[in-house]
Amino acid sequence: MKASTFRHLLNFWPPFLFTGIHVTTMSDDFRRARVEMRMRPWNRNYVGSHFGGSLFAMTDPFWMLLAMKSIGREYIVWDKAGTIEFVKPGRGTVHAQFVLEDAVLDELRHATADGDRTLRWFDTDVRDADGEVVARIRKQLYVRRKRGR
Repeated sequence: MKASTFRHLLNFWPPFLFTGIHVTTMSDDFRRARVEMRMRPWNRNYVGSHFGGSLFAMTDPFWMLLAMKSIGREYIVWDKAGTIEFVKPGRGTVHAQFVLEDAVLDELRHATADGDRTLRWFDTDVRDADGEVVARIRKQLYVRRKRGR
């Protein structure tokens, strides 16, 4: 599937569509993605800032999806764990960027070459329109080469 088609499908995925999360960029090689979320009444918390669950949701699948699409079909890739640290109230449009470097893919392939699994953390900052960090997200991926490959 082409990256542009994949991006459009993600934008119509109900958890994104109904929370105002929008994938603005997905590179053709699935190594880069950019996501944004505008402030809407349905993703605003009691004190008028972005609901924390929406901030986490906007980043949730991307490290796994980018790794799955980039590392190859002979690998199993799962989300294993995730954390969020709220730095300041997020208001207005917020965004997050994901860049999966070749060195990281090489590291994952090397760590799983003998059939073992590896766990690796990925960090993402959610930023406001001024570029200030609103939240820090950490996602841990489980990666293993499929048996018999």
